[in-house]
Amino acid sequence: MASNPIPEQQPQTLRPIPSIIFASRWLQLPLYLGLIVAQGVYVYHFLIEVWHLLAHVTEFDENKIMLVVLGLIDVVMISNLLIMVIVGGYETFVSRLGIDNHPDEPEWLDHVNAGVLKVKLSMALIGISSIHLLKTFIDAEQRSTHTIMWQVAIHLAFLLSAVAMAWVDRMVTHPAGAHAKH
Repeated sequence: MASNPIPEQQPQTLRPIPSIIFASRWLQLPLYLGLIVAQGVYVYHFLIEVWHLLAHVTEFDENKIMLVVLGLIDVVMISNLLIMVIVGGYETFVSRLGIDNHPDEPEWLDHVNAGVLKVKLSMALIGISSIHLLKTFIDAEQRSTHTIMWQVAIHLAFLLSAVAMAWVDRMVTHPAGAHAKH
């Protein structure tokens, strides 16, 4: 029995308005390129801070070293956030990257979508907020109670938002009763 080959589908030609709307996603490309430039600025800032730490290693006490290191961690976490937005956003909203089976492909990119991206971004924001809170508590005597309370309130708002987004994403991807037997 001979098998019938599946004919290759030709790209569908869109009417003018839908074609323009569909092509408008490419307007995001300059935004992602701008974020790549911002990533470069963070790398520069990171290197300056490392140099500053090395230049003053004998002068800094343990708290000052910890604050500088937390600042470096903060830069790395923001850089990770930028990568998630650049790579995940481009892949989700603009075009496929075409890196399937590439040895350096990030694991999380296999299952990225708008919902997953939002949850990952909110978790990154919580991590960044946690670093800022830790820096504040280490240097608490230099901060007003009012400022500390606002930082805690904002951190709690990030936490609640992340939980709500994860819950909504779970409800959308796994609706109640979807696995129920009929």
